[in-house]
Amino acid sequence: MQRKEDIVVGLDIGTTKICAVVGEVTESGISIIGIGTHPSIGLRKGVVVNIEATVDSIKKAVEEAELMAGCEISSVYTGIAGGHITGFNSRGIVAIKGAEITPQDVERVIDAARAVAIPMDREVIHVLPQDYIVDGQSGIQNPVGMSGVRLEAKIHIVTGAVTSAHNIVKCANRSGLDVCDIVLESLASGEAVLSDEEKQLGAALLDLGGGTTDLAVFAGRNIKHTFVLALGGDNLTNDIAIGLRCPHPEAEKIKKKFGSCVAQSIRADETIEVPGVSGREPRKLPRQILGEILQPRMEEIFSLVNREIYRAGIESLFPSGLVLTGGTALLDGATEIAESVFSLPTRIGTPIGLKGLADVVQNPMYATGVGLVLYGARRHPKEKKKFRIRDRNIFNRLVTRMKRWFKDVV
Repeated sequence: MQRKEDIVVGLDIGTTKICAVVGEVTESGISIIGIGTHPSIGLRKGVVVNIEATVDSIKKAVEEAELMAGCEISSVYTGIAGGHITGFNSRGIVAIKGAEITPQDVERVIDAARAVAIPMDREVIHVLPQDYIVDGQSGIQNPVGMSGVRLEAKIHIVTGAVTSAHNIVKCANRSGLDVCDIVLESLASGEAVLSDEEKQLGAALLDLGGGTTDLAVFAGRNIKHTFVLALGGDNLTNDIAIGLRCPHPEAEKIKKKFGSCVAQSIRADETIEVPGVSGREPRKLPRQILGEILQPRMEEIFSLVNREIYRAGIESLFPSGLVLTGGTALLDGATEIAESVFSLPTRIGTPIGLKGLADVVQNPMYATGVGLVLYGARRHPKEKKKFRIRDRNIFNRLVTRMKRWFKDVV
């Protein structure tokens, strides 16, 4: 049985599946020692809509992972997605008091940058530093120890609905798990599937999930933009169910087995058997119909993401191209449609740089779960904190801040 300090668990609470990935932190890197998956029935578009059903699915996925890993899981890093997620850039400026910049100055400038009005029904999920400017010199990654009189910081703030974050924590707690941190799913997927060269040069990661499509743009090793679109693989399945007049579970099977996004690539003589609804006779239909249903929806999803990229003015930030991940990325022809819409080189992203059961998780559908493990492993065990919803009481927040001030003075 491994020590708890060496074990990091990522819990991907998705719209179509719940996946628990267990990683062991070794001197040579991260070794995947366990994985458990279970169909998810308590979420819609990345948001919990049935707590009891979600708790039941989490328990089954975690039990499977515990059996494979041979350890007891008590704390997890969990992902968050959904249309309520918004990301925006901010910047702050502070004067330097001493001769050189200290870690406390960096904390002050980040606090200044994050001092923006956020509604009470929203929670800050991430404050991600992009770069620092010292006396007009930009592009600095770590200003500690440098001389200067003025320090500026550019940061990216990701916020989400308090209730959605609270419900995810509640589901994990009811399953007997502590939540160390909540992580944006596209940020976690980027940890798993992007190489250091892509992050440095600039790459756009598109996580095609069941309920949402998440965009994360990386450049200079930092995140520059995030966006969540409330469309995903479930919409494709729903289109097939309506277009072919078949039950939803059968539509999902047809999509996985025969689905193709490029109608022109399907031979005219290929057919598929479509089961009838409520005992009706199954029918044989040309497979091309499937391509004609899926292609417009995939083009719509990519076009909406492309419109967001141009709205944010970041179309020149990712010369290395586009990386598709998530379960829906496995659909035949997804990369061809993406290349035609974005006019960028596109590849399928699978988790890289792992040991242990690396071949088991070598699949885009496990990108978020593996990314959560990598995100958790980067943090020191001492830094692990129980995730807490923002204090509603202003007095409590004031007392907490005063205690921090006194500690710094003493």
